[in-house]
Amino acid sequence: MKKIVHPVIALLLLSVFIKPITIHGQNTPGLFDGKTLNGWKRLAGTADYKVEDGAIVGTTVLNSGNTFLVTEKEYGDFILELDTKIESPLSNSGVQTRSHFDPAGNNGKGKVYGRQFEIDPSDRKWSGGIYDEGRRDWLYPLDLNAKAKDAFKVGVYNHIRIECIGNEMRTWINGVAVADVVDTVDSKGFIGLQVHAVTKEEQAGKKVYFKNIHIQTKNLVQKPFPKDIYTVNYTSNSLSVHEKSSGWKLLYDGHTATGWHGATISSFPAKGWEYGEGVMHVLPSAGKEESGGGDVVTDALYSAFDLSFEFKLTPGANSGVKYFVTLSEVTKGSAIGLEYQVLDDKLHPDAKLGRDGDRTLASLYDLIRADKPERFIHPVGAWNTGRIIVYPNNHVEHYLNGVKVLEYERGSKSYRDLVAISKFVIWKNFGEAKEGHILLQDHGNEVFFRSIKIKTL
Repeated sequence: MKKIVHPVIALLLLSVFIKPITIHGQNTPGLFDGKTLNGWKRLAGTADYKVEDGAIVGTTVLNSGNTFLVTEKEYGDFILELDTKIESPLSNSGVQTRSHFDPAGNNGKGKVYGRQFEIDPSDRKWSGGIYDEGRRDWLYPLDLNAKAKDAFKVGVYNHIRIECIGNEMRTWINGVAVADVVDTVDSKGFIGLQVHAVTKEEQAGKKVYFKNIHIQTKNLVQKPFPKDIYTVNYTSNSLSVHEKSSGWKLLYDGHTATGWHGATISSFPAKGWEYGEGVMHVLPSAGKEESGGGDVVTDALYSAFDLSFEFKLTPGANSGVKYFVTLSEVTKGSAIGLEYQVLDDKLHPDAKLGRDGDRTLASLYDLIRADKPERFIHPVGAWNTGRIIVYPNNHVEHYLNGVKVLEYERGSKSYRDLVAISKFVIWKNFGEAKEGHILLQDHGNEVFFRSIKIKTL
């Protein structure tokens, strides 16, 4: 005898065994139905995408450009969660967010551009970093959060979380917080899955997998983010909520000289500098130290700190950001201190002086050369981001545009050996003061600074 189940009872039974995926307790629609590529389209390259066992599988094709499987729909604010696996450390992939397509790009082959969650299984281990595909290059290299480099595992599924809420993009891998970028570019766009271009036979035929792709677009709540993770903030002279709660302070407000004075006077220089319209501006003069308004220093003293600043050079310019400046040394030129070199390496002669390039951009001036890949040097006339970290144990690091370019131990034997063969040997215990001012140098050339901020450690 055939049994008939009442429709209401049938629905109740289904609800027991079929549970919707939730993010923050809210049911979320799937971007991928697990069976077809409905709602998606391929752009740019010729790599292959198909569905296998409930996953979207992308396969590399020799001599194809970067290939993207993108949503037909655009998204603004969202929380995206998915699982991804890459089978080889020779491969590379990513997830596009709020991205766009230029059909005329790449000589008519088409170009996808926009912020990308990087999937990088190479020895560099920058998975979870944020890359601006087809446009500005790296926004958040994982040198900025080295503790997260081991979060991604090759050959197994990794859980990814991406938050794009307002102007902020944050990333997680397997529950580990990775990157935080505040960026006013792109309020909406498509979501895409990347198969990276390959040019070598051994890279062809490699697969990347994506499954359990779900998005939430309403009632969005940011997940707590650790306070020790650095934020890349492209909104000039401002601090995000996360930065403020993490202890960051602006050293320059974009409008006034509050908190600064001349290195040799008690007030801000009356000539040689401008500090309005969002920039701290060194005016050109004779091209020599202290030839204009002179150096400026912070009113406050600092010992252990994380200092971030943006700078823009003009052709042939020379300047610097100094730290542990005590103003006690006798000198005819610029005030004495450890210096993050700010220099046009190609046109200023100082780049060829010193030893082994230790007077080039981002170097510890006259002591240690900055090891900086060319692709991370923004051209003269564009803004670069410098960063100096002095830890309580006197370990010091210099960064340029998110990449660590040097490190040393202040006061160590190796440090003192370098000082002994430098121009600073004439000053006793050079660079070893307990605390000091932060200094912006007037070297007689036109240079711009902005977004100068500090966090005491």
